[in-house]
Amino acid sequence: MKTPNFPFRALVCGSTQGIGLAIAQQLANDGFSVVLTARNEERLQESLATLDISRGQIHHYFVSDFTNPSGLKIAIDNFVQSNGEIHVLVNNTGGPKSGPIVDAAIEEFLAAFNQHLVCNHILMQALVPGMKAAGFGRIINIISTSVKQPLPNLGVSNTIRGAVANWSKTLANELAVHGITVNNVLPGATNTQRLTEIAKVKADKTGESIAEILAEMGQESPMKRIAEPEEVAAAVAFLASPAASYINGINVPVDGGRTKSL
Repeated sequence: MKTPNFPFRALVCGSTQGIGLAIAQQLANDGFSVVLTARNEERLQESLATLDISRGQIHHYFVSDFTNPSGLKIAIDNFVQSNGEIHVLVNNTGGPKSGPIVDAAIEEFLAAFNQHLVCNHILMQALVPGMKAAGFGRIINIISTSVKQPLPNLGVSNTIRGAVANWSKTLANELAVHGITVNNVLPGATNTQRLTEIAKVKADKTGESIAEILAEMGQESPMKRIAEPEEVAAAVAFLASPAASYINGINVPVDGGRTKSL
């Protein structure tokens, strides 16, 4: 992979576990200085210690809570004011709880909209001026294959993920002239705590074990397995690099071919 003209810095949200942590580690391995953010400071410190520093990278973290958009705005504004530009933004946060859309409460939609779209927007507005100044920017949103094919029993998630995807496409059209690309990575079933929680909900209803349900999920992919977080991180790392400079406004499924649409 072509190396950026460092020092470039990447902010990875939800970066203490699962896909977020794998992305942070991969970007650090590629030479980026990485900024972690999540709710738990102790886990942020533990995650920070796992990041590569062999090329002089300087990593940071700040605590944020995506259920509190106004608090997030204060946190990101303070970080940028104290530490300078961030050139890559990876929007990643846990999905809404599972369940049929017909049973979803209004409050669930509002909370998910704030946590996903509104918080993404706050971070984008804080970081785009620095990206413009650098003439280099990447905004990469970790969404879901549901933006191409809604998934059963994930009503609120299907709805809000679609909103984020269209926000992203609109933003891609507006920012491209500044050398800033905006793309979405769509993980399929991936070996994360989130997937285990979804499997547990189903297990409680069906009497199957969580392991059996995860195996069934893997069988839905032509590759007959679920993904590892590092496989999603590899796609993000490419989109974050200068090698992806003319890739803009797209959805990249990382699902082993499970999604039936093109």
